[in-house]
Amino acid sequence: MASTKSFSVSGKTAIVTGAGSGINLAFAQLLLSHDCSVIFADLELRPEAKDVISRYQSEGKSKAQASFIKTDVTSWTDLSNMFSFALEKHGDIDIVCPGAGVYEPHWSNFWHPPGSSESRDAVDKGHYGLLDINLTHPIRVTQMAISHWLYPRPPSEGSKFTAAPPKASPSNPKRVIHISSVAAQIPVWRAPLYAASKFGLSGFIRSVARLEPLFGVRVNAVAPGVVRTPLWTEHPEKLRNVDQSQDAWVTPQEVAQAMLRCIEEDENVGGTVLEVGAGNTRKVNAFNDPGPDRDPRKGLITSSNEHGDGDVLNWLQDENVWGPHL
Repeated sequence: MASTKSFSVSGKTAIVTGAGSGINLAFAQLLLSHDCSVIFADLELRPEAKDVISRYQSEGKSKAQASFIKTDVTSWTDLSNMFSFALEKHGDIDIVCPGAGVYEPHWSNFWHPPGSSESRDAVDKGHYGLLDINLTHPIRVTQMAISHWLYPRPPSEGSKFTAAPPKASPSNPKRVIHISSVAAQIPVWRAPLYAASKFGLSGFIRSVARLEPLFGVRVNAVAPGVVRTPLWTEHPEKLRNVDQSQDAWVTPQEVAQAMLRCIEEDENVGGTVLEVGAGNTRKVNAFNDPGPDRDPRKGLITSSNEHGDGDVLNWLQDENVWGPHL
């Protein structure tokens, strides 16, 4: 069941975490081009993201405005400040994309346990940095968005806005769009923490699907394959798993377009997970799904995985990595 009222991003305001690069930057650009204002929430901005913000920053030059707030998505205080910043600038928030994520970096990696030389996850820390970013942050941001939309608070003293925004409802719909992965459908030997985070995220999204018919809050996701972003292109150890002669890439722009469809199209109801390959999308079934197409030309998997798989075996045989310090 879709929201009673159709949704258009034009004239709306969005928060996008991780908008400094990659998929989230492409999504922010797409929203801005559709007259939707965007809060870029990230630790830092790449030059291309700075250029986008500068083009949309001057009031009066565009219907849409872009602004940046430095945000550590593992800090719940920073996430709260992000919402306050957006409300102070725009008075309301219509779309939230907690898109920041990492792909099994050595500093938070199942095969580099806490206490090993490359890990930043301390043995007494009690949590993994990757899961803080990829799973806890999107869940917490979704909670914060729902809290604001169901129980909007009046503006702070001195604000240019005079009243609290209206509550979310089927006639006043809101959107949360997440970035899952094809890794939520298949085992990934070289990236088990990443796969676990995406399995968890897809399960979470499906579990809150009833928010849309009840309150007008749609929570859904895209599940891209191998996307040409800095997470891949600036990491030679990951690029070794890509056969450049046959493996297709998905572009960030293709993913961004699918995200827009999840937000606007009536058929992509709450709980939908839309897989994004090279030139193709499909809905992932909650039950008995056949899984992603294994043809590497479809952009959903890589075909030279023996390199990453071999790295894992080497680490497991290294006492300095898996020794008694654990």
